[in-house]
Amino acid sequence: MFETLFSPIPIGMVEIANRIVSTGHDTVMADDGHVTDRLIAYHRARAEGGAGLIVVQVSGVHETARYTSHMLMATSDDAIPGYARLAQAVQAHGTRIFGQLFHPGREIMETDDGTAAIAYAPSAVPNSRFRVMPIPLNPGMIAEIVQGYAESAARMRKAGFDGCEIVASHGYLPAQFLNPAVNLRTDDYGGSLDNRMRFLTEIATAVRAANGPNFAISLRISGDERDVEALDQAETVEICRRLDAAGLVDCFHITAGNSASLSGAIHIVPPMFYAAGYTAPLSARVKAVVSRPVIVTGRINQPQEAEAIVAAGQADLCGMTRAMICDPAMPAKARDGKPDTIRACIGCNQACIGHFHRGYPISCIQFPETGRETTLAARKTPTARPQRVLIAGAGPAGLKAAAVLAARGHMVTLCEAGPQAGGQALLAQLLPGRAEFGGIVTNLLREAREAGVTIRLNTPVTADLVVAEAPERLILATGARPRWPAIDTEGAHVLDAWAVLRGEGNPGGRVVIADWRGDWIGMGLAEKLARDGCSVRLFVEGIAPGETLPFYVRDEMAARLHRLGVEIRPYARLFGADTDSVYFTHSASGDAILAENVDTLVLVQGHDSNRDLAAALAGWPGRIEVIGDALTPRSAEDAVLEGLKCGILD
Repeated sequence: MFETLFSPIPIGMVEIANRIVSTGHDTVMADDGHVTDRLIAYHRARAEGGAGLIVVQVSGVHETARYTSHMLMATSDDAIPGYARLAQAVQAHGTRIFGQLFHPGREIMETDDGTAAIAYAPSAVPNSRFRVMPIPLNPGMIAEIVQGYAESAARMRKAGFDGCEIVASHGYLPAQFLNPAVNLRTDDYGGSLDNRMRFLTEIATAVRAANGPNFAISLRISGDERDVEALDQAETVEICRRLDAAGLVDCFHITAGNSASLSGAIHIVPPMFYAAGYTAPLSARVKAVVSRPVIVTGRINQPQEAEAIVAAGQADLCGMTRAMICDPAMPAKARDGKPDTIRACIGCNQACIGHFHRGYPISCIQFPETGRETTLAARKTPTARPQRVLIAGAGPAGLKAAAVLAARGHMVTLCEAGPQAGGQALLAQLLPGRAEFGGIVTNLLREAREAGVTIRLNTPVTADLVVAEAPERLILATGARPRWPAIDTEGAHVLDAWAVLRGEGNPGGRVVIADWRGDWIGMGLAEKLARDGCSVRLFVEGIAPGETLPFYVRDEMAARLHRLGVEIRPYARLFGADTDSVYFTHSASGDAILAENVDTLVLVQGHDSNRDLAAALAGWPGRIEVIGDALTPRSAEDAVLEGLKCGILD
């Protein structure tokens, strides 16, 4: 079915079994710069799942390369034993392993003690995203860092890695030297393209000299930095052509984006607003001028997408990292002709890059076993005491609990009061650009059915039904309802978010959205209503719209609202409304804020748990568990994780 995708390919003198790559990505699973058992288990799962190549997350090549407090460091021989254990775990499954060689330059996110970062770059050109003013590198330090790349690669080779990847993408240090907007030097490292390439050329030359021809070298570079001060795309292609002609690297890894700006950073992990495989034209331009293999990365979530890109000659291998965060066995399922069983990534960014940005180990909202391979996932074992289990509510929490319990051998009946499983995810998919979110329902529902769950739709669970079914275990996943705050709205036309999405009311032409949540609901409704022709004002109680969202989702949604002319007002706490005005108080000062000439107030004020069934069963003697929003309103990620935790318990 995927003939091209599952054909072998050499990178240098290293043969890769197939064209699927788990690209380098931070996991927040390192400890004090070293490989951990948790990180090994994480990558082992993807090797077991059939990935052809795993590129391990960035490893710092110099002490000045610490761009987060939880990254790997390759600056000491102390790193070798951990790398060796990782390499052995991955290679045992026929998967090849590369390590990323990294220096961020001015792109430093945070330090281990909370103090301001001291960063080094080609020139004293500030970073606008992290607000870092770097120190210009002197020639001696440049030479020291180049040597650091070579020595770090040698440690990976000694540990048994098959190759390394020089990270010159996303505006990191090598890219800063390449970019004339960032590199203002007048010495041998600045000015002409030859000079601006000198740092990268010295790195590749030193890495090759220190490690010989058997150790593969990949170069990762952004084909389009998506920034107002981006490196010219034509120069990127020429850089790759020159390095290829010189034989300095064995592979080119093309991606998009730049860490230095909000607009560029979105493309580091592009959310679902971007089309699948949208970076393939960038890799095709490089592939046209080089003789060595080309990897492309950027929203390639399904094997059919990867097959089409490789078969069309736009690239030779495809980075499918989030696809394997969501389903570690994706390659094996595709190889075995079972693509319909793949749990497809929906590009939500909530638990993968969203966790990383908050300093937590990465996971997946659909598959919380990811990142928890040594803990929760290890407890998904067959039960020794099968039970009859009744679950009320087929939202994400109920679906996940049902699937896990049934897979472990329990007899599970899942009842849903409505005509369709999915809970609030069915509403989420109705917002602009978020149709893919409905995939969480498709995937969880398939898993429940495959596990043997009995699913009854249009079947509300009542106290009488519980008595009739006599389950040994009852799980309440009855969800939540929109919250209407206790405020005066006499004379006002008020709708909640659910009503707007279901078309239950005319919002008129002038809408005010009162957003307490600070997530995708308020911003998504603002975009929907603006696209429907309404004049929209979004009042948020927090400091900014989308305050709780993953950065790249928030920033893309902010860009979309800006283009639509949506007015945004932060620090606005809802106070009341009347016939044509909405009243707020400034959430910091308490001063009054007035929104006049309003047709409709749309409430995005959170949810209230649906505890009706729990109250009705107060005297029932059996075992009752409450999960998901029925316990307390949270996100789909929390609901699915809670379903997993419930499912692994007997």
